[in-house]
Amino acid sequence: MKRLGKVSHYAKQGFLILRSDWVPSLNDRVIDKKLTLVGTVKDVFGPVKAPYVAIKPRIKNPEEYIGEVLYVDVRKSKSDRRNVKGKKRRPAPRRRG
Repeated sequence: MKRLGKVSHYAKQGFLILRSDWVPSLNDRVIDKKLTLVGTVKDVFGPVKAPYVAIKPRIKNPEEYIGEVLYVDVRKSKSDRRNVKGKKRRPAPRRRG
């Protein structure tokens, strides 16, 4: 769990907007202090040193999160583990001739 920032407002377009001190990756999972999924990172904009982050909420009342601190979930998801455990292909032998 890595601190992302405090929610400043809920935009008309349906995104929670917050200010962060680092740049998260797109589609990172965003959680609250109780580890419940709030949404995913959909846009990062503004200055590099203190970017704004737009979060697409997956909750019923996103306005309730205004003023709350949100975090990025750094635990591995099932899809991340599936990609790591897959078989690795060997390169085809070179033909001589």
